[in-house]
Amino acid sequence: MPVRSVPAMPEFMNPAAFLLLIPVPLFFVFRKLGILKRISFPLTLADWNGEIFKWNDGVRRIADVLSRVLVITGYCAVVLAFADPVIHHEERVYTSRGADIVFVLDTSPSMAARDMADMSRLDAARQAIRTLIRQNSGASVALVSMASEAALVVPPTTDRTAFLDRLDRTMVGELGIGTAIGTGLSTAVYHLVSSSAPKKCIVLITDGENNAGSIHPETAAALAGEHGIALYVLGIGTRGNVPLEYVDPVSGKVYSGYLEPAFDPRPLEQIAEAAGGRYFTVENIASLASALSVIDKHEKVEQTYYLKMTDEYYYDRLILAAAAVLVLAWIIRRLYLGEVI
Repeated sequence: MPVRSVPAMPEFMNPAAFLLLIPVPLFFVFRKLGILKRISFPLTLADWNGEIFKWNDGVRRIADVLSRVLVITGYCAVVLAFADPVIHHEERVYTSRGADIVFVLDTSPSMAARDMADMSRLDAARQAIRTLIRQNSGASVALVSMASEAALVVPPTTDRTAFLDRLDRTMVGELGIGTAIGTGLSTAVYHLVSSSAPKKCIVLITDGENNAGSIHPETAAALAGEHGIALYVLGIGTRGNVPLEYVDPVSGKVYSGYLEPAFDPRPLEQIAEAAGGRYFTVENIASLASALSVIDKHEKVEQTYYLKMTDEYYYDRLILAAAAVLVLAWIIRRLYLGEVI
């Protein structure tokens, strides 16, 4: 599985081409000193020693200056193209399998509560998931959305772009208003049982107790433990009155007010214990980071890989850009300003 790293700064294969930029400032200096003069062929009706022609109309003066700037820009783009810029991309291609991680994300309305550093609980959960998959670049990841029902919205994949795109589109209330933790866990277990990954784990992120679904959470958690699937439970949120606002994705109705959670962590601790896993209380970003660090440490898999280099060239793009601005400059001078040459 290739994972593209951050591209390096561009490298110029022909840096000597930048010497062609030296004539640009010299041209303006010589014009200022009167050494170089603008080539013109005046139609003289009378020699009255007056000033040469200048545009009096403000718009035309701006067009005149703009056309000159475009010419210089086009010339610089051509020089840059001759310098042959290239960006080297480094890809890490894994030759062995990493861990399988399934995220079970609570999307019940209470996850819209804003008590995580001015973020909603759902936004904080998204940030946590992003961090963890970035740290486990070789892992296969999946996403289960859970509320009154549960659904696998992203099957196990190594495609980070597709996963994160669907994660960002996860909405509060998209699967109802309850919290079916047992259904969410059993859905994750079902998709991990047949996996041949060296490590398999479920990361449950929720802010409430099980109040929906026909599967008891401890039953699903015990099933995970029987199949060697690690379970990490993150109980997210604070106590007390918390502001809440969200738009119901079905009706479009806006709900706002204050949430008074009576959060009891014991049921979530029992779920983690049933699978031989870990429970984390997450009341702020710091505790969230601490939980992620523990999960990353335990689920990291050493993988073999090789580095693949790919080059991205920009010569043709710069030539096209130069042609575009030079044509635009020509249009301004010939068609708008009406110059003959």
